[in-house]
Amino acid sequence: MSDVKNDTGTIGWLDLTVENAVEIKNFYSAVTGWKYEQVSMGDYNDFSMVSPGSGTSVAGICHKRGGNAEIPSQWLIYIIVEDLEKSIDSCNSLGGSVILGPKTSGDYGKYCIIRDPAGAVAALFEKKK
Repeated sequence: MSDVKNDTGTIGWLDLTVENAVEIKNFYSAVTGWKYEQVSMGDYNDFSMVSPGSGTSVAGICHKRGGNAEIPSQWLIYIIVEDLEKSIDSCNSLGGSVILGPKTSGDYGKYCIIRDPAGAVAALFEKKK
């Protein structure tokens, strides 16, 4: 989440978490023209996908390991919220559920993954203040 935006209510980041991140990183590089930068996760690397035109990180492709082991294998949007706990309370009271978290994301902030009443999955992200 190196270039996460800070506008409440916007989509601040996209991640894809899969078993075979190296192969999928290569797939998206070939299909979209994205370049990539390695992101060290200790004993392995995830990838920040970079727009070739702007040089801006636009998405992450991550291994389904460690803290990511339970994240669904799909493109996951991160919606910026002002107050994660308040958003979690609203989610739960309106028929949604938290399926992972809340967790911290390095020095960036904290997040959780929710399932809405229709079954769709998204992440909520509160940027560190």
